[in-house]
Amino acid sequence: MPRFAANLTMLFTEVAPLERPAYAAQAGFDGVEVLFPYDVPVADWVRALGDMPLALINTPPGDWASGDRGFAAVPGAEARFRDSFLRGADYATRLGAARLHVMAGVAKGPVAEEVFLANLAWAAAQTPDLHLTLEPLNPADMPGYFLNDYDHAARMIDDLAVPTIGLQFDLWHATRLYGDAAAVWQAHKSRVSHVQIAGFPNRAEPGGGGFDLTALCNDLDVMGFPGWLSAEYVPAAGTLRGLGWLAALKGRAMLIGSE
Repeated sequence: MPRFAANLTMLFTEVAPLERPAYAAQAGFDGVEVLFPYDVPVADWVRALGDMPLALINTPPGDWASGDRGFAAVPGAEARFRDSFLRGADYATRLGAARLHVMAGVAKGPVAEEVFLANLAWAAAQTPDLHLTLEPLNPADMPGYFLNDYDHAARMIDDLAVPTIGLQFDLWHATRLYGDAAAVWQAHKSRVSHVQIAGFPNRAEPGGGGFDLTALCNDLDVMGFPGWLSAEYVPAAGTLRGLGWLAALKGRAMLIGSE
């Protein structure tokens, strides 16, 4: 049975950030993820999380308003990457996060790839017990982002051959990039260590877009998937009103598990 996490940056925004873990637990989620937890002290997050596992956080992106989207692939920003990565790794370690998504940043070309690979190898060596993820993002939502292709991400993961570096499969971005997210999943599921889902066409509650979420859950069951299936979407009309998908998928998993 997959473990379901709520993205607290997008869900339960009806309440303050530190109240959201408790709401997620009451709503039936098994854990949570937070995109950028850095504006809140670690100790406050620890108290707010309580017994709720933290599935994933992102590395600090820099100045988002000025266009920063991380630094891992940005030539000349190696020092900024190392500082931001170490801060992210510190938060991830102290909060017990299962995954740390390494943000590539705005860059392009072969030099950017060389920088990205070198930075990833360095990062993995600094944190041998921390699992890192790479996530391709679609250019409509993230213009200029270096990592915008699953095949490219897979090739780099294979070239690095570091067991703690895996692929982050985001259903929304995969569909926006290729149209057929199911084909992307089938091609790359062996590399995936974290899954995020949303609905179509508006990135609301999961469902639609020609992607079978029940089949995805079945695949995760068969794989013995050790990661998380996280809900990263914008609720159409309040978080709690739209959680029928969660009850349906958890009910499916429990039914299969009882047979």
